[in-house]
Amino acid sequence: MTSLSKGTNINSTFVAISRYWQLLRALIERNLKVRYRGSFLGVYWSLVNPLISTGLYTAIFGATFASYFGNSIPNYILAAFTGLMVMTFFSSSTSQALTSVVQNGALLNKIQLPVSIFPVSMIGSNVFQLSVGTLPLLMLITIFSSKSIVSVLALFIPCLSLVMAAMGISFLVSALYVFFRDLSYFYELVIFVLSISTPIFYPAEIVPIQIRPFLQLNPLAPIIESIRQIALSGNPPDLLLAQPAVISGFICLVVGWTCFRWWRSQFMDLL
Repeated sequence: MTSLSKGTNINSTFVAISRYWQLLRALIERNLKVRYRGSFLGVYWSLVNPLISTGLYTAIFGATFASYFGNSIPNYILAAFTGLMVMTFFSSSTSQALTSVVQNGALLNKIQLPVSIFPVSMIGSNVFQLSVGTLPLLMLITIFSSKSIVSVLALFIPCLSLVMAAMGISFLVSALYVFFRDLSYFYELVIFVLSISTPIFYPAEIVPIQIRPFLQLNPLAPIIESIRQIALSGNPPDLLLAQPAVISGFICLVVGWTCFRWWRSQFMDLL
């Protein structure tokens, strides 16, 4: 009897996971179709944005900061591009996830659905964009720089950390938005502060020593640093450098999911 009940529980779990996955795929497809309906470049706009921003930062700061990147403008271009890739993914995915629960409130009131599916689907849509747009270019840069397939594979460690960080923050802000509808305006300021406090277009060495410890609280800084080491240095992947990136992403995910689950029971009264 005990083994039978265990088998039933396992089957129920597999059925639940299968239904969640099917629903997630449907929502990701819907998000992408709605977002890029009538668009010429489609998902490749996720690549155009960091490329244009990289060109702009290079034109303004390239000559000034090139000395911190081996006196090489191309090195600065690649460093700026990797930082912008991370920041673009994080800001777009979390900003879209912020309103996802509230926007689907009417659907949740009609059909019993797992609430977490909506912020997860927003992250999934952006992961798909990253996978077909920016990531292949970053992999090419890595293979040309390191001449090693190991470095290309190691690239997925900080990228996974980036997805975990974005997922955790998405859970947090989508839950908070149910209670505070002004959060979207405040979050724009948070993203701006985060982008300025992240060494994207400037080297971390120019930051005053007194302020550098505060930059370590930035969850994106170790992720960018790890991606740059793997993709641009030409050296074997430094797993010790990747460790803070993984820890940063994991902490964001745990905190965000814990808060989401804690507040979830109060959502339906406010949707």
